[in-house]
Amino acid sequence: MATRRLPPLRALEAFVRTVRLGSARAASDELGLSPSALSRRIGNLETFVGKKLFTRARQAMQLTDEGQAFYEAVNPHLEALARAVESQSDNLSLLRLRLGVLPMFGSKRLFPRLGELRTRHPLLHIDIDTGPHLEDRVGDTLDAAIILSRGPASGLHAIRLDHNNVHAIASKALADKLGKEPDEELLAKQTFLIHNELPESFQAWKAALSMQDLDPAAIDHYDSGQLMLEAAAQGLGIAIMHDDHLRRDEDTRLTNLYGVEVESPYSYWFVCKPTALEERPVRLFHDWLVRAAL
Repeated sequence: MATRRLPPLRALEAFVRTVRLGSARAASDELGLSPSALSRRIGNLETFVGKKLFTRARQAMQLTDEGQAFYEAVNPHLEALARAVESQSDNLSLLRLRLGVLPMFGSKRLFPRLGELRTRHPLLHIDIDTGPHLEDRVGDTLDAAIILSRGPASGLHAIRLDHNNVHAIASKALADKLGKEPDEELLAKQTFLIHNELPESFQAWKAALSMQDLDPAAIDHYDSGQLMLEAAAQGLGIAIMHDDHLRRDEDTRLTNLYGVEVESPYSYWFVCKPTALEERPVRLFHDWLVRAAL
């Protein structure tokens, strides 16, 4: 049986890096090539496959529809090849990812699925950081992070993981005392619990109830969603949190006050530096996270 010709691997590497990084300049910097040398490698690949993978104008390269289809067809096989080599090599060390994540997301959404990731990539190990200012530390003490944000800073590669509604979550006993209809006078006597990562959620909830001037008796701030829910369950206040938190916590002591749903200003995002996607631990986790749809 005749051996099939393989594409020029350096050209294939240049193509894949350009697609992943979204920039020919970034790809050429990563590979230590001049822009013209990168373009020649991709040209060699285009000659090999007989398709125009990029359009070129004013020193910019833009992926064509055929180029996108080629990438989607080839990339999974490249990952499979990398995994096969990884599984057969005695020389490869552990792959280490420094990941920042909020405790609530980690405990309720990430950790229940991490066994799947370990089965798929047994050499990938994750150092978990739940400290403050996760986004600011990406590219420094963190390789990547899952953050709660109105929108990540420009310059970061970002994938939005969900959309949320804001709920006022209270103990069922407190909800019974407050009644079925919003009463501003009664609410003004209550303590509200606000997460440090969701400062504008309370304003959104008040606006939805047409109570922008509501001034509660106290506002207590938390950096732990789990502790906020427990405080609400103990009757210590009304927690302003996402519907996702209430649903996943499955605490029968809690209820959504008034049944009101308000679109949240915040979503969970995966963020990293664009160049970090070329680091195998980051790319493996990123690709799994997108497919897992936590």
